[in-house]
Amino acid sequence: MQRNEKSDDKHDIEIKLTKKAIRGNADAYGELVRRNQEYLYKMAYVYTENQQDALDVVGTAILKGYQNIRSLKNPQWFRTWITRILIRCAQDANKKLVYFSSIDEVEIPERYEGISLEESWDLRNAIELLPEKYRNVIILKYFSEMSVQEIAYILEIPAGSVKAYLSRGRDELKKYLKEDYMYAESV
Repeated sequence: MQRNEKSDDKHDIEIKLTKKAIRGNADAYGELVRRNQEYLYKMAYVYTENQQDALDVVGTAILKGYQNIRSLKNPQWFRTWITRILIRCAQDANKKLVYFSSIDEVEIPERYEGISLEESWDLRNAIELLPEKYRNVIILKYFSEMSVQEIAYILEIPAGSVKAYLSRGRDELKKYLKEDYMYAESV
């Protein structure tokens, strides 16, 4: 399989920007944030389910990332590193927030347009019922489409644990949903 040159160039540029940011270049860090802003917002929204809260989480994660960029050892892992920070910020925010979300406000991501609003709501509720360790790996795998290795890095757990949590999380979801619209994928 031939690698996409444009993708490789983009990756090389991000590594160079990350190296500059680690050395203290604020403009390079700003460019990294700009390149990843949509991803960061979507990820925060998955955790907060609220536009303003997601924006607040992204802002907090960007600030914490800037304050700690020098701790990043491998520049090629910038996206997973900032995702780890974002998840922690989202979890902290969720502990502090109590709010009501109407079913009418729920937006279905494009990739789930084939399922009904009721099924989407059931899935969201089922995911919320999962223990946190299962919920995190399910969200990262299926909503952010991350690899097992990336998830392991973000959550600071072994890849084998990620695979086990994915399997157990899917099993729990099946119990909660009791329908076949959530298909288990191989890890």
